[in-house]
Amino acid sequence: MNAESTRLVGEQRVHHDRPAADFVVDRPPLETFGVREAIRVVTIGLVLGAMIARRLCGWFVSGLRRGVERQTRREVLAHGVVDGFERLGPMFVKLGQLIASSSGAFPRELSDACLRCLDDVRPFPASRARRIVEADLGRPITEVFLEFDDTPLSAASVAQVHACVLADGRDAVVKVQRPGIARRMIIDLRSALVLARLLEKRFEPARIANAVGVVRDLYEVTVTELNFLVEARNQSRIRENLGAFGDNTEVVVPEVYWEFCGPKTICMQRLRGVPLDRFDVVGAAHADSEMLIRRLVKVWLEGVTVHGLFHGDVHAGNLWLLDDGRLAMLDFGIVGTMTPQWRGMVRAMFYASAFDGDFTPVASALRELNLFAEQSTDDSAIGRQLAIVLGPILSGELARLDLKMITSALLDFGKRRGVAGPEQLILMGKQLGYFERYAIALAPGWQLGNDLYLLRNVFPTEVAARVEQQGIQLPDN
Repeated sequence: MNAESTRLVGEQRVHHDRPAADFVVDRPPLETFGVREAIRVVTIGLVLGAMIARRLCGWFVSGLRRGVERQTRREVLAHGVVDGFERLGPMFVKLGQLIASSSGAFPRELSDACLRCLDDVRPFPASRARRIVEADLGRPITEVFLEFDDTPLSAASVAQVHACVLADGRDAVVKVQRPGIARRMIIDLRSALVLARLLEKRFEPARIANAVGVVRDLYEVTVTELNFLVEARNQSRIRENLGAFGDNTEVVVPEVYWEFCGPKTICMQRLRGVPLDRFDVVGAAHADSEMLIRRLVKVWLEGVTVHGLFHGDVHAGNLWLLDDGRLAMLDFGIVGTMTPQWRGMVRAMFYASAFDGDFTPVASALRELNLFAEQSTDDSAIGRQLAIVLGPILSGELARLDLKMITSALLDFGKRRGVAGPEQLILMGKQLGYFERYAIALAPGWQLGNDLYLLRNVFPTEVAARVEQQGIQLPDN
């Protein structure tokens, strides 16, 4: 079964009996600016200024005390900014999450401080959650569920999750969108765009970080994420893709219960476990913690290279070790898509790393994507340069080499040759950065680029031959 047919099988298996119109993404114009946006710009400036000033005052006072470990000025400013994000609400919390997951593009102090934005935020009242569910499903909650827990299990920037029990007795959870969040976030995005343009004019770091581009990327993510039916569809497709080759049984995605879903509500199977970054608990519960990372990266890499749909937000809150020892991938509000051409490029990159060291096909794939301005350059020459740049990164230990360097190196290499910075590579690089963090704690010494287990379903013939040649045995799942 080839990559494209596998992807299509996954799509055909998803049954939701919903008209196509239900999956249309509403795209309010980003460039609009009116009275509400003007007031919000002033509010944002005042809140950020106040939070930064408060942090600086505390920093100054701490400097007068002896024996107190003092933060650097840059760290103080960064935490003041994040204080402001948390005070300004969900859109700015999401901005903080984006910065935290794109640490290579922002000052280290700011990206580290923004890790706070990955924690739960304040929940909204259960009474409002009940009204949203009832409006989405067109029925009273008491007719839909045997039980509905008013205390949310978690609360994030866009939604919160409530435990429930279906009429047939199955345990489930309901993800409920925050009331009025769509309108507020669009106003905030319009205001943030104005501020980003001002910052880029006045401050070099804002230009380097491409502040306007960050806001535009956040807009694209947000408008899609606000239609929960799109998220439910992506979750169902990725769940189906897990079993496309008959393995990956140790990784699960919750089943979506489509009859209880709407534009602002997703009902799904309930799973129990702990986030992957609870390293002490994970290490104690699982003797082979390296295998956990290998399984997760294998599934994720098959999404990138085979199915064309991959999880685009693999921070630890979305990756769990379950009570039964399996792994779970949660929350598909952000996903990445790879066209056949992009999948071919990434496959060529990993083939070169694992099998023959020849990066010429990578160069050819990049040329087919019309990314080279220099049309006369020989692909083999470009391939040799790519081998020098990417070879050591892909074959190195994941815990010791920054995997974001893979995409950073490609983007830097491309800039020198007139190549644009594609969104697919950038999103992929962000997830590799997350996996790197987990590997440092759970899989030191593991070499991603040379792990045949990861590539078993990507290059089945080549992997089988190499396994036989080396006389080794790969894990079954």
